[in-house]
Amino acid sequence: MLRRRRTALVLTAAIAAAAPLLTACGSDAHPGAAAVVGGQRITVSQLEGRVNEVRAAQRAEVTDQAQYQQVLASTGSLTRDTLHNMVLDQVLHRAARDQGVTVTRKEIQRMHADLEKQAGGAQQLQSAWLQKYGIAPERLDDNLGLQIEAQKLAAKLGTDTSQPPFWDALSKASKELRIDVNPRYGAWDVAKSSRVDARTPWLRDASAAQSA
Repeated sequence: MLRRRRTALVLTAAIAAAAPLLTACGSDAHPGAAAVVGGQRITVSQLEGRVNEVRAAQRAEVTDQAQYQQVLASTGSLTRDTLHNMVLDQVLHRAARDQGVTVTRKEIQRMHADLEKQAGGAQQLQSAWLQKYGIAPERLDDNLGLQIEAQKLAAKLGTDTSQPPFWDALSKASKELRIDVNPRYGAWDVAKSSRVDARTPWLRDASAAQSA
């Protein structure tokens, strides 16, 4: 369980510090795109949809308005963090594909059942993933699949998800995918396979505008 929790934390919450190798795209070059990964756009509407899923789940869980405002205040970077996860998901898929790693539905179901039992039920597991990692209930199994994929990739590389060889594989995949991030959401650190904040004074802060 400890390894699984660490893996989930690494893949859904860790935002690494900035490094020199950054890529970003302007809205003029990719209109309507929050990011472009491997030539495929993650649109602003897709990103907003993911954020809205989390906000709806948070609102359903926290009915008191004052407490909900506290939740909003504590998750003000949700939009940026969600985009980070959406990009990293594709980076991980590419790295896993390069190593011939696949994940079956049965493996996801087994992990879900194990975690649900340890959490004390389905609702408790969904609540834990929502609170700790910003994962909406409808995305839980997708995220568990990513955890398994990361673990299997690390095992294939003879390492674990906290060690350089694993992140080197993600860095290689990041380079292959030629990731561009719209500057209003930050930039992508190729070396660390992570989104970082790239402040540009003339750009509206998208996270602040969408946190309500």
